Amino acid sequence: MDIRIDRESAVPIYLQISTGIKEMILSGTLPEGFRLPPERRLAGALGVNRSTVLAAYRELKADALVDAHVGRGTSVLPRHQAAPPAAVQPLAWRQLVREGVTEVQDPLLRDLLALAERRDVITLSVGLPAAELLPLAVLGEVQAELLRDVGAPTLLHSPTEGLTHFREAICQHVAARGIRCSPAEVLVTSGSQQGLDLAARVFVAPGETVVVEEPTFFGALQVFRRAQARLLSVPADHDGMRTDVLESLLARHRPKLIYTLPTFQNPSGAVMSLARRRRLLELAYRYQVPVVEDDPYYELRYEGDAIPPLKALDEHGYVIYLSSFSKVLFPGLRIGWLAAPRPAARQLALAKQAVDLHSSTPGQYLLDRFLRDGHYARHLNAVRAEYTRRRDLMHATLAAEAPRGVSWTKPEGGFYFWCRFPDSIRQSQLLAKAAELRVSYLPGEACVAGEPGGNHLRLNFTFPPPDQITDGVARLMEALRSAVRRPEAGAADGEATPPIV
Repeated sequence: MDIRIDRESAVPIYLQISTGIKEMILSGTLPEGFRLPPERRLAGALGVNRSTVLAAYRELKADALVDAHVGRGTSVLPRHQAAPPAAVQPLAWRQLVREGVTEVQDPLLRDLLALAERRDVITLSVGLPAAELLPLAVLGEVQAELLRDVGAPTLLHSPTEGLTHFREAICQHVAARGIRCSPAEVLVTSGSQQGLDLAARVFVAPGETVVVEEPTFFGALQVFRRAQARLLSVPADHDGMRTDVLESLLARHRPKLIYTLPTFQNPSGAVMSLARRRRLLELAYRYQVPVVEDDPYYELRYEGDAIPPLKALDEHGYVIYLSSFSKVLFPGLRIGWLAAPRPAARQLALAKQAVDLHSSTPGQYLLDRFLRDGHYARHLNAVRAEYTRRRDLMHATLAAEAPRGVSWTKPEGGFYFWCRFPDSIRQSQLLAKAAELRVSYLPGEACVAGEPGGNHLRLNFTFPPPDQITDGVARLMEALRSAVRRPEAGAADGEATPPIV
């Protein structure tokens, strides 16, 4: 038998032997009834241990290609005697999920993104920029320039941390926010959501405590719940997180992280005051708790004066700063970034390497060129003006359409209105009626770590065109009026029409 062994191959030698014999059997080179050499003789001929040949013969027997009998050796079976393959049973994937994961899965984010493709629904629920405002002509020009000037590298791998020249451009970009950082402290991520996930992976063990605002970004709650963290909520008002409450929690619980969205908070739109920002950092220093600052909306201010990010105020390297380009430009590229003290940035990069190796190389090249050539700044100015008009339109429509008992605060920036409606209305009733009227919103209960403190909903004013803002708000307010007229309706009403969320 002609069996070739490659001793430098990663394939075990016994599998090389069994594969060689199998090929000869299936090709007819070794006919049925052919007696294979005894294990000891074949081992000597091949220069391997007898146990290696035994393992190869076991593989062939398991494949029903040979049979072995004491005194008669190992012979090739007739092909028609080969055992039929056993029926393959469906794999019970849900039973294989590790303990603790199933309980924290929430399809809400996935469902909200799917809504953006629905043409029969007015979508006020997603956190997306206006698709019709994206500078597609400029994008085409920049892509052509990159393929001409850079070529193939735009489509190859990039460093886990991100392209060096892109990280340099990010450092220059955030200097306008008062943030001073070096490329070594910057990690490019696949959206700021990945930065949050990496922080949880690296710094939070199951059962450890994370402090969040109440309310807060529901995507962050998903991340921390998946990490099996214990969540402690600090109430927030129009000036942001209540630092007086935070101080007592830090003293009692010594959490692993503080997570906050101090600028145009998602979902409430609140802006943390400068005094509270300084106080939050003082408390973090005193109790030695890192702060994760999520800041995707900083540039989307429509009125008022900018307040420095926590990262700009941090004098002792306590803040991990997350941000993204997705709220302004090309969310489908999924390019975000974080800035962190160098030891933390290194650990986060190692965690990212294990998750997805690196973020989109074409996306990094494109955004780098947009930043350096001024395309990003020009687009930002254009969307600020348009989003201001859309915000004012939603505010005026709410004022004209909202029934008694509905309240909201006009945000100075960001993407959202945070509305309160009467506690007598069941969220399930409102969801069902909104589904009937083909309008979607984000239920406020998705944005709290514990029990909801009242009936809230979040409305986005950047994604829908102006005509859909007026129509969508009118539909939702009609749903609210209908729910008020039917206070006796029960859960069964909500079951008739699946909620659009």
